[in-house]
Amino acid sequence: MTPRQDGRVSLQLPNLGSRLSWEAAELRPLLATFSVELPPPSAEQVEKLKEFAGGDYGHEAVQSVAAAAFLYLYLSVASKCGVLPTVDILVWSELPPGAGLGSSAAYSVCLAGALLSGCGAISYPLQEGQEVARWTKEELDMINRLAFQGEQVIHGNPSGVDNAVSTCGGALRYISGKISVLKRVPTLRILLTNTKVPRSTKLLVAGVKDKLLKFPTIMEPMLTSMDAISRECEGILEAMTGDPSQEHYSRLEDLVDINQHLLNGIGVGHVLLDRVCQVTSSHGLHSKLTGAGGGGCAITLLRP
Repeated sequence: MTPRQDGRVSLQLPNLGSRLSWEAAELRPLLATFSVELPPPSAEQVEKLKEFAGGDYGHEAVQSVAAAAFLYLYLSVASKCGVLPTVDILVWSELPPGAGLGSSAAYSVCLAGALLSGCGAISYPLQEGQEVARWTKEELDMINRLAFQGEQVIHGNPSGVDNAVSTCGGALRYISGKISVLKRVPTLRILLTNTKVPRSTKLLVAGVKDKLLKFPTIMEPMLTSMDAISRECEGILEAMTGDPSQEHYSRLEDLVDINQHLLNGIGVGHVLLDRVCQVTSSHGLHSKLTGAGGGGCAITLLRP
């Protein structure tokens, strides 16, 4: 993020082939729907921002959604700080967008941190000569809350896990909307395979919700089983931090397989994800989808 002196705000997203620019005066009327308290984004706000940012890409194109998330975060911070900063924002990523690796959360967290720091709402902790610095817990909480709203613009009803991991790092436990840090997690070797099949988290989540409403007595036990898998996995991971054994890996591999079958059952699989599982299985390995599924990436557990 660099300041500009020409009264404009620009957003460059080279990974998406997008460059957008607005006069700060153009954005001022949009502030009317924002308040200092920063409530969750309303459907009306999101639609208005998508239309404003759509340009030649189309209303629901990934470029428009990314621009809408930026505008929401920018205007939220502007409302909080009382000024529309004229800046040039450049965001690039080594994570492929739409692959289930949390790129949208990383995007929202980076924007939230830069904008809040730029307006003085939080500090800029990196001092001259330092390579690494860290915000305080209170500042990280502020970044995380704002980034979650960016995720809401992009996905509609996200869990909050991805932005929390992007903000704080490490491994997290998510239960009924509550997020807590896992203190004891071993280092695992994971093979990541990108199917390069694009998909929409928002649409996949909506599909699962639709099946849950249609077939509650079928879907609920599967979701309960997936919760049990997560809890069992947490216990195994904690045990592995002391003295990992081949038995631990065998149990993790069983959980990976069961979880993948359940994910297919709730409707978030894809034929290319199945192919990854088949190929790795032929080599004695165990794989499952990651992220929302429907394409994107698969992870394969590798023994030491």
